[in-house]
Amino acid sequence: MPQFDLPLPELLRYAPAVAEPADFDAFWASTLSDARTVPPVLAAARVATGLRLVDTWDVTFAGFGGDPVRAWFSRPAGVPAALPAVVEFAGYGRGRGLPHERLTWVTAGYAHLLMDNRGQGDLYGNGGATPDPRAGGYRLLTEGILAPHDYYYRRLVTDAVRAVDTVRALPGIDPARVAVAGNSQGGGLALAVAGLVPDVAALLATAPFLCHFQRAVALTDASPYGEIAQHLAVHRGVEDLVWRTLSYVDGVSFARRATAPGHFGAGLRDTVCPPSTVFAAYNAYGCADRVMHAYPYNGHEGGDAVHVRRQLDWLPSKLSA
Repeated sequence: MPQFDLPLPELLRYAPAVAEPADFDAFWASTLSDARTVPPVLAAARVATGLRLVDTWDVTFAGFGGDPVRAWFSRPAGVPAALPAVVEFAGYGRGRGLPHERLTWVTAGYAHLLMDNRGQGDLYGNGGATPDPRAGGYRLLTEGILAPHDYYYRRLVTDAVRAVDTVRALPGIDPARVAVAGNSQGGGLALAVAGLVPDVAALLATAPFLCHFQRAVALTDASPYGEIAQHLAVHRGVEDLVWRTLSYVDGVSFARRATAPGHFGAGLRDTVCPPSTVFAAYNAYGCADRVMHAYPYNGHEGGDAVHVRRQLDWLPSKLSA
């Protein structure tokens, strides 16, 4: 795929007026207040992984509506000190998989919580363990999309916030040093948490999904954004309801409210999360301490392992004691 979006100099200035509802803050304050009536940690059981240098627990926490959400929690073996933590969110269609799959952050010396995606896990990877008892469809991007209170991503974003509540409640964690991280959908969820939890210490968002929806749908028909166009092609005349619902979960609005230092990445040939949608969030980001790494010849994979190394170099100063 050739470069199809704006050139980099224009992307660096791209700051569209993405509309947000007047009750955006009240909507999320009410949603999170309801979720936090239940203590976060429901269960935590040590699991055998075959890894001698990493200890792992199978954690269940209370997400949206108190629904049980699963996560893997890992920390370096034999390190009793209170550690900084990285809470990671997975991509669209992926579950938490197996506990030995994602070792970057724990082997870098951080505690690591990997949240399962409710109702996901069947598109790729090694599955998930968290059903969504409130979903009735199979295309989760459009599940409940006609009403903000019914929308699937209201639930998933709430789960993501509760994942931070959970890691802070686990033993051996320094609650003041928690970063949120993810790629694609995971990056969009991390961005949402950075906008909703004012005291997270850092954000790592690569090719974040869920940003500048109308621009994304206009530029690409690739999944997942293509699911919105498919929905509208069948359910004609509901565009206004759809855009209104999506405005409550748009990463640009969350970015405006973020106060944590931010590390971003984007592939300029990314047809899954078009680069202008990523830069719209980056340019709106509320903390001046932010950096973007753009990869002109890469697609949705972005900088891949090179970008991860840049994250590893950047994060320690943000989570130093």
